[in-house]
Amino acid sequence: MSIADDALERLAPRPYEELRPQIRTGDLFLCSGRDAFSRLIRAATRSPWSHVALALRLDEIDRVMALESVARLGVRIVPLSSFVSASSSGRKPYPGRILLARHARFAALADPARVKRMADFAVDRFGAPFAAAEVVKIALRVALARLELRMPPLLAPTDEFICSEYVARCYEVAGVAIPWDGRGFIAPSDFAADPGLCALAQVQTR
Repeated sequence: MSIADDALERLAPRPYEELRPQIRTGDLFLCSGRDAFSRLIRAATRSPWSHVALALRLDEIDRVMALESVARLGVRIVPLSSFVSASSSGRKPYPGRILLARHARFAALADPARVKRMADFAVDRFGAPFAAAEVVKIALRVALARLELRMPPLLAPTDEFICSEYVARCYEVAGVAIPWDGRGFIAPSDFAADPGLCALAQVQTR
C-alpha cells in the first residue's frame, strides 16, 4: 500500500526508544519539514513530504543510523537518536514530523549480499559535497518539477543528490526501483506513492 498524505494525522507519535528495537536496515524515514528548503520541496511536489532518509542497523555496535543527503553538508550518516532530535543545521527540536515506513520489496529482497552492496554504495558516497554548481543543478531540477517539465540528461544527478535521489540510488543497488515520472527529480512523495511502502509509526521528535 502507498502512504496517504494524512498518515501523520492518523498515527500518534511514539517515542524513539519504543520504536528503536523494531527498526530494520532499509527502513525509511519520511519527513515533513517546516524549514525553507523543505517548503520548496513540498511546494514542488504538492505533497506533505520534504525529506527521506535510510535506516542502517549496526547490531554489532548497538547503533541505529540514518543515512541522508542534506543541503550544505551533502551525504552523511548520523545516529538515529540525533536525526529525530535536530535538523541538519542543528535546530532543536526537529522542525517537523517524521514517519517510519517499510518497503515490502526491500524486506523480501534484503539478503546479506544485497544489503552489503547497498551499504557499500551508500558509504562510498559519504561526504559527497554540494558544490556551488551542483546546488544550481539541484535547484534547476526542483524548478523543472514545479513546471512539470522533463529533466534533460545534463541535469541528471551524478554524485550530487538531494535526499530522495540518494536513497533511490541506494535502493536501486539493492534491486528495488522507486517508480517516478522522470520529470524534474525523484522526490520524497514518489517514495510515499509507491504501493510497496507501508507506514509503521510516527516517530516522536524531541
